[in-house]
Amino acid sequence: MKQNLTSKKSPLNGQETEIQKYGTVANRPLSLSHKVRLASANGLNQLLADTMTLRDLYKKHHWQVSGAIFYQLHLLFDKHHGEQAELVDTLAERIQTLGGVAIAMAPDVAETTRIVRPPRGREDHTVQLFRLLQAHEIIIAAAREAAHAAAEEGDDGTNDLLIGDVVRLNELQVWFINEQLEGAGIADKSEEATHSAVVAHS
Repeated sequence: MKQNLTSKKSPLNGQETEIQKYGTVANRPLSLSHKVRLASANGLNQLLADTMTLRDLYKKHHWQVSGAIFYQLHLLFDKHHGEQAELVDTLAERIQTLGGVAIAMAPDVAETTRIVRPPRGREDHTVQLFRLLQAHEIIIAAAREAAHAAAEEGDDGTNDLLIGDVVRLNELQVWFINEQLEGAGIADKSEEATHSAVVAHS
């Protein structure tokens, strides 16, 4: 006889099941005030949502990439996906350490992320690379801002994670992605003009 999972004994029959609301922080003896831990957890959750989106964007591109450098990008995208997946876990664990609740489910992440959703279909590999660079830049800028705020409030653990893990990994991956776009018009024309002027006057 099959067990009835919606029986009256189930805690899921329209009853409140949450033991801690999202957007709150439980007490932790970390020598950090409630206000500081809440601010850090909120900032980290935004970065977590963006990082989960970037992670999944890498996997989408890994599956759908095509063209003359298919194999090279197929492997690169998968490597970066794995590194972002590890970062997701690191961010979530820091949020929980601070007493917060880490964002987790895909619909919640989709509502929270600032990274533009790509179409479901396949795109040219150059477009894929530009999408990744845009996503990385959003994360790097937010991580730096959150790191500075954490440092000012004495949250050294969060600051260390943001600089040592988030910023450095994303900067490194930007380097690899950027090099794949050599000759694709990614160079900043104003920087090129400035460089030319300096060379001309040297």
